[in-house]
Amino acid sequence: MSFRLLWIFSIINTVWTFYLPGLAPVNYCKIGEGSELCKSDIKLYVNRLNTEESVIPYEYSFFDFCVSDDTQSPVENLGQVVFGERIRPSNYELTFMKNVTCQKVCTKSYTGGDKNSEDELDKLREGIRLNYQHHWIVDNMPVTWCYPLPNVPSDSEKKQYCSTGFPMGCFLHEARSSQEGCNPNSMYDKANTLYLYNHVDLEITYHSGEKEDWGAGFRDNGGRIIAVKVTPRSIKHPPNGEDCTSKYLLDIPAEKLGKDQKLSITYTYSVNYVKNNTIKWSSRWDYILESMPHTNIQWFSILNSLVIVLFLSGMVAMIMLRTLHKDIARYNQAYFQIESGEDAQEEFGWKLVHGDVFRPPRKGMLLAVFLGSGVQVFFMTLVTLAFACLGFLSPANRGALMTCAMVLYVCLGTPAGYVSARIYKSFGGEKWKTNVLLTAMLSPGIIFSLFFIMNLIFRAKGSSAAVPFSTLVALLALWFGVSVPLTFVGAYFGFRKRSLEHPVRTNQIPRQIPEQSFYTQAIPGVVMGGVLPFGCIFIQLFFILNSIWSSQMYYMFGFLFLVFLILIITCSETTILLCYFHLCAEDYHWWWRSFLTSGFTAVYLLIYCIHFFVKKLNIEDGTSTFLYFGYTLIMVFLFFLLTGSIGFLACFWFVRKIYSVVKVD
Repeated sequence: MSFRLLWIFSIINTVWTFYLPGLAPVNYCKIGEGSELCKSDIKLYVNRLNTEESVIPYEYSFFDFCVSDDTQSPVENLGQVVFGERIRPSNYELTFMKNVTCQKVCTKSYTGGDKNSEDELDKLREGIRLNYQHHWIVDNMPVTWCYPLPNVPSDSEKKQYCSTGFPMGCFLHEARSSQEGCNPNSMYDKANTLYLYNHVDLEITYHSGEKEDWGAGFRDNGGRIIAVKVTPRSIKHPPNGEDCTSKYLLDIPAEKLGKDQKLSITYTYSVNYVKNNTIKWSSRWDYILESMPHTNIQWFSILNSLVIVLFLSGMVAMIMLRTLHKDIARYNQAYFQIESGEDAQEEFGWKLVHGDVFRPPRKGMLLAVFLGSGVQVFFMTLVTLAFACLGFLSPANRGALMTCAMVLYVCLGTPAGYVSARIYKSFGGEKWKTNVLLTAMLSPGIIFSLFFIMNLIFRAKGSSAAVPFSTLVALLALWFGVSVPLTFVGAYFGFRKRSLEHPVRTNQIPRQIPEQSFYTQAIPGVVMGGVLPFGCIFIQLFFILNSIWSSQMYYMFGFLFLVFLILIITCSETTILLCYFHLCAEDYHWWWRSFLTSGFTAVYLLIYCIHFFVKKLNIEDGTSTFLYFGYTLIMVFLFFLLTGSIGFLACFWFVRKIYSVVKVD
């Protein structure tokens, strides 16, 4: 057993350290040294700006920075558009191995009393106060801002943290003595003052000579980019030119400019190239990923989940191998006594309800629809995580994870329709048209409605997260043109098959359920059922929510895939365990209870998201709060369908199995 666990961990460790960006490396060389093998111009792209203090991201041009012609913007995939990424070309001109000192980009002028000027300055002030972060891209790598971690010993291995974004300015709050966007131990020490970062020092590290066939001359004049780091600064340039050595800081007036008062902001940059042949191009993401904190907590999460699974497996094994085996032997012995004419003891326990255990539940159509949608979400999650573990959805492929998930969800309408039809038909349902339409429309309709409402809010705020009308039409086309027909195809095959034959007959008159103790009642059982599955995933939730709302990169898909498998086992075993207790108490209403027992994990997920919102995020405005909980409701609803379906199908298999081996009249 220990050898098998060791082998599994070695496989998982290999998977999460595997990196397949799916993109070929780009070779660069000095200007004049170029050939078909390399190029000298380096494109710097700018992405949207976001912050932890607001859910609303904005395009780069929203804050009146130096912008370029956006007709040369790279093509964005579906996931990038839905998540609000807007990658645009910039005015920063970079040439390989050409150092630049204090190069001017543009100058922005503002005049007091002018409405447009005041509006643009207000945007800058609000962006600095809320600590909005730039996200730049060079050679498909994020431009990182590396700074020392607070309260870390000097001899520690992790002396600094490299963020994939850098602030647009610095604001020192006098009330809470915290520096928003300010570099630690910096000169920005004037309280309640807005400093704008109008200068950046770019350090581009490259590796040369990775291929021997490049030749010695090319190895001296060319290479591949392995890191781009930025140091933002606030510089008040003199009126007659640019001076990047100036010690004067550029502060934005907190109040409106006076009548005809002028303010000029000059944006500049410097570039320095550093050669480093110790880091290979294939390992260039390592310095970003390794700086992410709490890696050891991932192992604690896995061990915690494994302990829960081993505990549950032991409980289920004890029931299956001992209690259940004795029950079946005793029931069958009583059956043969009756067959031989001997006096037999009265039936009791879970065998007593064999004539009612497969009685169709109330709201059976809704349960079948939820199960079909849950199976759809299950396979979408399973396949997406499998692709992510193989490296196809790595951080280099921006938006690929979301694109893959949405396309898979649309294409998995067939199993949704099939499962829903089979379950509904086993309930004796005859309204097959209503069943198919609800399977195709209900769950996607809830998700799309929430998404559409939030999109209207983003559009009203001028946010980059507002999905264009053409993309909404494309999403609707995928829904009605692909998902709905596939759901009908699955339902057609599901209704054509014979109805599921249950191992025991159902009595015409339902049996009265005896009074239940507290722990076998419906509500306490459902509430207790979600505790253990949530205990397996709550540590991973912290990292996932951080990646969504705090712009931290999530890359440990091997851990996540293993936790997902543990979640499946835990939901199944918990539901089977509680279902057995309820049947022993002669309560045969297990259909909805099995779905809700594991599905209640989603309620704990909602509670944790509220805790994360209160403790981790600094969101104060009502619009961002509404948007946060709108996205949270979508996530909770999908998780409810996922976990509920896992628990139901496991319980469905268990109930059919135990009643198929018992001899009944």
